[in-house]
Amino acid sequence: MGNFVTKKEKRGFVRFEIPGAKVSYFQKFLFFSSILYSEEFCPVIDISRGGIKFGSRRSHKSHKKVLMKMYFPDEKSCLNLKGRVRWSLFNPFDDYDYNVGIQFAPFGGRKGYNQSLALEKLISLEKKSMTIDSSSSGSSTLD
Repeated sequence: MGNFVTKKEKRGFVRFEIPGAKVSYFQKFLFFSSILYSEEFCPVIDISRGGIKFGSRRSHKSHKKVLMKMYFPDEKSCLNLKGRVRWSLFNPFDDYDYNVGIQFAPFGGRKGYNQSLALEKLISLEKKSMTIDSSSSGSSTLD
């Protein structure tokens, strides 16, 4: 019998997928605050209450602030969120060359925070995803 090493998960929230979800993001340059660096309609790989992972055609520097608009299938409005780049990894096996991890800014009423309504929407999407997952993994019967 071998020894197994388990890593403790650092994330505090469940990650889930929303097929067809897209994100557009905007990042201000350091010295030219009026110029925005952006990429639109990037595929969302997974999301949680604490952050998002998506495909990008560009590499990103850690700790840069970003503004995001998330688009979900069957939703009429987008979800606006603020966050910070935590990592960017080269991914040569996809149409998008990089996977990017963004940590959401805190939620609440303070300056620089995300709106509490955005957190409520994420919780709703998480519950919906879990309901779909549990119904698709259940046993089926044949007639």
